[in-house]
Amino acid sequence: MINQYETVFILTPVLSDVQVKESVEKYEQLIKDNGGEIVNKESWGLKKLAYPIQKKNTGFYFLYEFKSEGEFLDKLTTAYKRDERIIRSLVVKLNKHAVKYTEKKRNKVQEPAKTE
Repeated sequence: MINQYETVFILTPVLSDVQVKESVEKYEQLIKDNGGEIVNKESWGLKKLAYPIQKKNTGFYFLYEFKSEGEFLDKLTTAYKRDERIIRSLVVKLNKHAVKYTEKKRNKVQEPAKTE
């Protein structure tokens, strides 16, 4: 059964722009190669971490919403754990209410603000 998921991962801040782009494309391709469909992707940029991770205080944040089979999550989490460029990751299954909320949030961001 195909479900909708959301994943956030943090890349180490010592990477160059090319290495960051390469890492992001790697996971985007991994999702697509395993029959997944990317619904939304966001780059939150370089942000300060709440607490140091691996002696680093900042990291590049990325969010992906995707639809996929449940079996694929094991592959994705294993790939995250093996990649030394990723300092933290999280994958969450979205229920029907969360899917509606994210769609509503995306539509608000895409629509220009209405002025009177």
